Amino acid sequence: MDSMTTQTPDSAPDTNPDATPDTQARDRARLLELIKELAVVRGRVTLSSGREADYYIDLRRVTLHHEAAPLVGRVMLALLDRAGLDFRCVGGLTMGADPVATAILHEAGRQGRAIDAFVVRKAQKSYGMGRQVEGPSVEGQPVVVLEDTSTTGGSALTAVEGVRKAGGLVQAVAVIVDRSTGAAERIEEEAGVEYLYAFGKDELELD
Repeated sequence: MDSMTTQTPDSAPDTNPDATPDTQARDRARLLELIKELAVVRGRVTLSSGREADYYIDLRRVTLHHEAAPLVGRVMLALLDRAGLDFRCVGGLTMGADPVATAILHEAGRQGRAIDAFVVRKAQKSYGMGRQVEGPSVEGQPVVVLEDTSTTGGSALTAVEGVRKAGGLVQAVAVIVDRSTGAAERIEEEAGVEYLYAFGKDELELD
């Protein structure tokens, strides 16, 4: 699906005056290096979905890393801009999405853009204000739901459901790494929104 790929950094709009095609390409290349170096753990593992794999992608080793986190913000914000999305809030199911959302928030702030972040709990609170979506209100706001990576799409779909219950207008789901395990198809079919990713499994040389 051509709409999901991010291989054309030269098509980015002039939203960020510092983001030339060359700098975007360098950011993307360096982030890919760091993902390969820090996040890919080889060996037989059982994923949260219950499936088994010969490797594990632990993207929190990237999204919480001093050098990689700012790159995540720049690369993911550029991805969303290239898709032509109009959005005001970003976030997803805690905790994989949390550092991705804050990275985008900080990069947007650096560019002088007002983009808020939010956190979706796995279930609505039974105390306090009883919220499932924490942070600035998403009601009536165009929203992008985030995840670091997804196997089945289940976490992103839970987040989409929570955001919609809170009145948010979900524009797309975006992840850093797509594992090519059916998440894209499931999200597009069940949530009815575009699925975007910054890096495909093939780029991580995991085949």
